[in-house]
Amino acid sequence: MEHLLYLAHRIPYPPNKGDKIRSYHLLRHLSSRYQVHLGTFIDDPDDWRHVDTVKGLCGETYFGRLDPRMARLRSLTALAGGRPLSLDYYRDAGLQKWVDRLCAKLPVSRVLVFSSAMAQFVRPEQYARRVIDFVDIDSDKWTQYAQQKSWPMNRVYAREGRLLLRYERRVARDFDASLFVSPQEAAMFAGMAPESAARVASFSNGVDSAYFSPHHDFDNPYGDGAPVMVFTGAMDYWPNVDAVQWFAKDILPGIQARHAGARFYIVGSRPAREVQELAALPGVHVTGTVPDVRPYIAHAHLAVAPLRIARGIQNKVLEAMAMAKRVLVSPQALEGIAATPGHELLLASDEASFVEEACAALTDGNAEMERAARARVEASYNWDVNMARVHALLEIPPEPIKSASPCY
Repeated sequence: MEHLLYLAHRIPYPPNKGDKIRSYHLLRHLSSRYQVHLGTFIDDPDDWRHVDTVKGLCGETYFGRLDPRMARLRSLTALAGGRPLSLDYYRDAGLQKWVDRLCAKLPVSRVLVFSSAMAQFVRPEQYARRVIDFVDIDSDKWTQYAQQKSWPMNRVYAREGRLLLRYERRVARDFDASLFVSPQEAAMFAGMAPESAARVASFSNGVDSAYFSPHHDFDNPYGDGAPVMVFTGAMDYWPNVDAVQWFAKDILPGIQARHAGARFYIVGSRPAREVQELAALPGVHVTGTVPDVRPYIAHAHLAVAPLRIARGIQNKVLEAMAMAKRVLVSPQALEGIAATPGHELLLASDEASFVEEACAALTDGNAEMERAARARVEASYNWDVNMARVHALLEIPPEPIKSASPCY
C-alpha cells in the first residue's frame, strides 16, 4: 500500500461527536486504501481513551497534547508577528519534527490535511499529491464573529478574518485540491480565491443512518410528557452559544406563552459559562456531556437549530432528520443542506417566525415530514458514496477539478 500522511487538528474519533465526524470517516476511508500515518492533537482529556482504537487504523502516529488555555496564550504571540492567531494556536515543534522524520524515513507520496491550521506542517514539494479539506471557510467565521462582538474583540476578530483568508489563499495555491463541505461553501471560497478556483471542490458530509435511526428503542430522558425542544452540539463553540442564548432568551418565552409547559434542552459537551447561566431561565435545561445524544433527539417533540453564525453543513440538522425528527432551522443552519422547507424540515428567519413554527409543530404531528426527512438523508448523505470523491482527487486529478455538484 502507498503511504499517506493525514494531519487533523483533533483526534478523528469518536465518529459521532461534533467536528470529529467528518475527520473520522476520512480516516476510515483512507485507511482502507493507503497506509495512513496520522498526526493530530488531543484537546479533551477524555479523548485519550480513544488513542488505541485510532492507532488500529494507522501506521505511525503522533498525538500531541493541546491545552486550550495554554494554546490561547500561545496564540497571542501572533499579534506581534503579523500571523493569524489560529496558526500559533496549533503551532507545535514536536509535530513538525515527527512529520519531517516520517517523510525522510518512508516514501510518503500523498498528504491530506484536515483544517487550514494543519497545513503549516506540510512542505508542499515533498508530496506527489496534496489535498486539503478546509471543511468551512474559517476566515469568514471570524469575520462573522467580528460583526457580533464589541470593541476591542471585534478588532481582533476582524484582523483574524483578514489574515486567515490571506493564509487560506496561499494554502489553496500550494495544494492540488481544496475541498469544502458543500457546493455553496466551495463557490464562496472560489470567489474569494479566484486564482485557485479551478482546484476548488466539495464533498458533503454523511450520516450513519443505522446509528441515527428512528427504529432504536431509547429510554425517555425527559420523564413526563411535556413538550420538549432540543438543541445538540459542542457548547463551548461560539455559534452554538449564540444560538441557544437567542432561542432561550428571545424565542422560548413566546412559545411558553402558548405552551406553558414547553421546555428547552441544551445537550452538549463543555457548556460555556454563558450557556450554564441559561439554566436559571424557566424551562431551560443544560445537560452538559451525555453518553449518547440519540435518546434526547428521539424523545424530543422538535429539534431546533437557530444558528445566526454558521458555515458549511450542520451535522446536528442531518442527525435529527435521520432520526425522522422534525427540525426547525434558521436560514444559516439550512445553508448547504439539500432539503426542502415545508416538506423535509421547517424554516424560520426571525423570532416571530420561530415562535409560530415551533408552536405549530408542538401542537400537531407531521409523520409525512418525518418520513421525508429521513428519506432525504438516506438518499443524499451517504459517507461511502461521498468519500469516493476524495480518493479520486488523491489519485488522478481531473482537469480542471470540479465539485460533485455545480458550484460556480
